[in-house]
Amino acid sequence: MPSDEARQADQALMARVSQGDAQAYQQLVESGIDRVLAVARRMLGDEMEAEDVAQDVFLRLWRQADRWEGGRAQVSTWLYRVTVNSCIDRMRARKEETVDELPEVASEATQQVTLEEEDLQSYMDTALQALPERQRMALVLFHYENLSMSAVAEVMDASVEAVESLLARGRRTLKKSLKSQWKAFLPEMPG
Repeated sequence: MPSDEARQADQALMARVSQGDAQAYQQLVESGIDRVLAVARRMLGDEMEAEDVAQDVFLRLWRQADRWEGGRAQVSTWLYRVTVNSCIDRMRARKEETVDELPEVASEATQQVTLEEEDLQSYMDTALQALPERQRMALVLFHYENLSMSAVAEVMDASVEAVESLLARGRRTLKKSLKSQWKAFLPEMPG
């Protein structure tokens, strides 16, 4: 739960923003932009889309400041929730777009790419993108954004137990999907 001081600070800033205070708005943007971008990048796997999401999130904050209910959550929690929901909307729109496209025919690779040439992070990002969106969301918020289990539950509008389950399933899936990359990267590691 957010501290009373944090809630009061959020309430004061949002009250100023709702009255058109650009300086208070700038303060909120500066304190939240890095986190919003980080979540959007991990969720979407695309820098340009992440920037679009961040712009949409902060525009929404500006437009909805007068409806802020400070006793319910901190601004940072609201930002995470709106960011995650915006990302989910974009991912669903992608799925709808790809249904209308013809499938690509796989072609034989012309060059062997070794793990040493690839950044291990790209494997992780690819594996993360393949996870179901709620598992990905839980992993991103918990491991990359370092939110507490209860904060993740609040952002996701789920119970702590549901978040624990999503994290466990996501970790198992990542472990399986990255097993061969880890073996190639660290062959002496037991499988």
